[in-house]
Amino acid sequence: MPGVPNASMARQVERAGFDAVYISGAGLANCTAGLPDVGLLTLNEVATLAGFIAKAVKIPAIVDADTGFGGAESAGRTIYELERTGLAGCHLEDQEFPKRCGHLAGKRLVETEEMSAKIRAAVAAKSDPNFLVIARTDSRALENFDGAIQRANAYVAAGADAIFPEALQTREEFRDFAKEVKAPLLANMTEFGKSPLLGLQELGDLGYRMVIFPQSAFRVSMKATGEFFRALKKSGTQNDWLDKMQTRKELYELLDYDPAAESWTGYRSAAEPKAFNVKSETRTQENI
Repeated sequence: MPGVPNASMARQVERAGFDAVYISGAGLANCTAGLPDVGLLTLNEVATLAGFIAKAVKIPAIVDADTGFGGAESAGRTIYELERTGLAGCHLEDQEFPKRCGHLAGKRLVETEEMSAKIRAAVAAKSDPNFLVIARTDSRALENFDGAIQRANAYVAAGADAIFPEALQTREEFRDFAKEVKAPLLANMTEFGKSPLLGLQELGDLGYRMVIFPQSAFRVSMKATGEFFRALKKSGTQNDWLDKMQTRKELYELLDYDPAAESWTGYRSAAEPKAFNVKSETRTQENI
């Protein structure tokens, strides 16, 4: 699942043939609000922004829901709001608020039982049984590898549909974690962090059912726009960049927009089913 911060990029993910799209919490904060990834967006803001993305594509979209925006009751409301806006799943993490990027120092964890209570409340709040509640644990950095396994198994017992072990540090840790935790697993292949960058096939062989690339596209685009702005300031013209731009025609095709048509009719319903069943062996766009 490539990560995206907006709906136009999500459409590109869908056109490229991916089965699902990931909505990065860091991406939403960085790209939309110009803020660091420290939990500054509210539930309503995340639900609104993620909802734009979910409605723009037919493939399932899952979103980073940080710490669930409060205690167990808030975690339940988070699921309600995300389901209502068209998301197919989310992950909740066991950090204290204010949270930090999972690959940075300075994190603090809530107690295992407090996180388990959030998971139970989130699962109980689901109206769609296919909505995916993923429990993320940041405990590898603070409680070592064995602590991450213990927490993950506690979260599975609490009802989590899948587990996201953040910031594992070696290929062997990814392998051993999959041996010890009997649940669908998500691997985070973020760049410049603590985890080795393993390929999709290798992670699948190790036992991972989902792989996210949360900020890759955002980083590529920011690098390109930074270079463009410096060149534009220096030369005063964009002529040298035309062959590097998406054309108007390409954008309109991406948006399913025909300027000659009487009106645009590309709206999609948030109620459109987008099942995301990682426990199934069947792999289709609706069931992966």
